[in-house]
Amino acid sequence: MGKLDAWVPGGLIGSSVLASDKVYRQPNGSTSEGLVPLRLHWRNDRLTLLEPLPDGAALPSDLILPRLPDAHVHLDKVFTWGKNHNLAGTYTGALKANLREHETRTLSDVWQRAERALNQALYHGLRALRTHVDSVGTAAEPSWEALRGLQRHWHSVLQLQLVALAPLNLWASTEGERLAARVASCGGLLGGVLTPPCTDCDTSSALSRMLQLAETHGIGVDLHVDESSCFPAAGLKLLLKALDHCQVDVPITCSHASSIGMLHPTALEHLIDRMAHHHLQVVALPLTNGWLLGQNPLRTPVERPLAPIRQLQQAGITVAVASDNVQDPWFPGGNFDPLGLMAQSLPLAQLAPWRRTDLAPFTTAAARLMGLDWDGTFQPGAPADLLLVKDTVSWSDALANPPNRRVLVQGRWLVNNGTSPIETSQYPTTESYLL
Repeated sequence: MGKLDAWVPGGLIGSSVLASDKVYRQPNGSTSEGLVPLRLHWRNDRLTLLEPLPDGAALPSDLILPRLPDAHVHLDKVFTWGKNHNLAGTYTGALKANLREHETRTLSDVWQRAERALNQALYHGLRALRTHVDSVGTAAEPSWEALRGLQRHWHSVLQLQLVALAPLNLWASTEGERLAARVASCGGLLGGVLTPPCTDCDTSSALSRMLQLAETHGIGVDLHVDESSCFPAAGLKLLLKALDHCQVDVPITCSHASSIGMLHPTALEHLIDRMAHHHLQVVALPLTNGWLLGQNPLRTPVERPLAPIRQLQQAGITVAVASDNVQDPWFPGGNFDPLGLMAQSLPLAQLAPWRRTDLAPFTTAAARLMGLDWDGTFQPGAPADLLLVKDTVSWSDALANPPNRRVLVQGRWLVNNGTSPIETSQYPTTESYLL
């Protein structure tokens, strides 16, 4: 059993709790930032009660959040900046450095780097990550072997979703069909990159085949779409055209969607209406896009490609904000800290977590996009999976870097003694995942 008093964002309080007038009728019922003082109780791995503070109780000194999801990362290439940096900060430079690293990548490399990443994620307060995995070339097999092994080892404390990142034409081949079946066996997703200008007929055909494969296997799709500062929405237009001609009911996520915000407002509104019609989801990635796209050594861009988060939300489209690359050729920073992601996204995307719709991309919307069992709202019966931000009575305190925190996993506080909570001394010995 456990209990604590903390400030809770009003947008994360479940409807059954809010139905009680006592929550907002208590003295100092909420702050101007919508933080509500509550007492949380849990037994074993579940919350049992959320109640107003008793009369005479001191106001909390800490903020509580659910453990958070990160809907788009690249664990196979994480922490490779040191040997494969991209000092020019360009998309082309990142791709070249990525290919160099890919040629020498080993299972042990991926395992050790990804395990370091998972440790950071756990102690910073994440509960689930969706990672895209390079799925062609010499590094494909070791990358999948390592991440499948880590997925199994870490499942008790971190959920790991795997997306097969491959050229679209692979999905139109026999090899692609076999890979899709194997990806489905681990609950993964099919992925790829729609690179503008997207005028190749073969690209359109391969995209349609990929969608059909996903539908056949009942697994989701997560595409890198329009990660560009030119040819606005070229990839999304191609995807929407394909969806107009085939019935697909599996979840489809558009990661990046960076260039669509460059469209004229009327054209953007029409595009977003079509996206909503096909129930597309979007992952905005402001850190990597803000650093990588539109780089020019002679000028600073005053407008940067970024998914138009609020316009998408207003159309009913689920939007998550995720960290994307961490210390690799695509982005030199990051450390799997969801509070750090919030803080850095605040100026880039002008998101304010005291607004419910601006907090959702990091919490409830991200959980919904990933199909997680828990949406991250606090109510009796919810998991006792909490991120406690110490000495924090405002969002400004929470976004200070780095905040002091404690993490509750399944009703038990993590103790960060410098060692991994998961023993993973052996690399996987299963037969090859890829062909």
